[in-house]
Amino acid sequence: MGKSDLNLKVLWLPTLILVLLVFLPAFLPRFYTYILAVIFVTALLAMSLNMVVGHGGLFQFHHGVFYGVGAYAFALMLTKTALPMWLCFIVSPLIAAAVGLLIGWFCVRLTSLYFGMLQISLGSLIWAIAFRWYDLTHGDDGLHGVPIPDSIASTSGAYYFILLFSVLCLMAMYIIHRSPFGTTMQAIRDNPARCSAVGINVRRHQLTAIVIATFFAGVAGVLFVVLEHSVFPDLLFWVLSLEIFIMCLLGGWFTFAGPILGAAITVLLRTFVGIYTEYWTMILGILLILLIFFLPEGVMGFIGERLLSRKR
Repeated sequence: MGKSDLNLKVLWLPTLILVLLVFLPAFLPRFYTYILAVIFVTALLAMSLNMVVGHGGLFQFHHGVFYGVGAYAFALMLTKTALPMWLCFIVSPLIAAAVGLLIGWFCVRLTSLYFGMLQISLGSLIWAIAFRWYDLTHGDDGLHGVPIPDSIASTSGAYYFILLFSVLCLMAMYIIHRSPFGTTMQAIRDNPARCSAVGINVRRHQLTAIVIATFFAGVAGVLFVVLEHSVFPDLLFWVLSLEIFIMCLLGGWFTFAGPILGAAITVLLRTFVGIYTEYWTMILGILLILLIFFLPEGVMGFIGERLLSRKR
């Protein structure tokens, strides 16, 4: 089998899924189109976290704060300034990345658990500012009625807008994952001491990975505002960060596409199980416990192992 034949075999499934997602809104009710858009945004956020957790070995426990920073920056620029929407769309993830650079500069000097604890502390400080600065952020009320252009204000318009940029971001993350930089980050994850011994600047690579991941988290925050036309302090709270972390575990954090599956499972549980009981998180917790015992590599990791064993 030639290399081109192998590439075709790898690409046909994502291409088929993408074509299906393009045509689905024509056959689905508006509510299900909205749920799919929520899954896209959540999957992009989970994928951005997995860049540093699963592929970089960093304990990024408060990743949701960068999601919230991107969302707040976009909403504030649209409501408080006369800047065009596309400029706000570009600047907002850069602001999230700048915050990631600032927090990451302090955190990469620590290791393991201390890294995560300091990040939670600094992230909670940003949440407190958004929660208390009522004149700017409207406090716990949040910002509602964010002016979104009519072309993407509807559910279907927002769906295609979110689908387009989610696919572009996933392609960019895949290229980074397969690049020498991505390979180096995986080596740092497995053995940072040995990487440092052979001349790799571990801190610089880790800081770069944090900035890249927080940029994509900021894009997810912008897409959230496009879909919901609002933003609120809960996006910056540590509970959301824990939920994203669970998505990576659920799908398989050592795989590339695992967080997408984890995000889809979580959103569907929250939406449809939540109709019947408010304790849907208990069901998610039971699933997570079962996965830790029986599928420690996550759902996608288990599928990958099965496919590999069949090839062998």
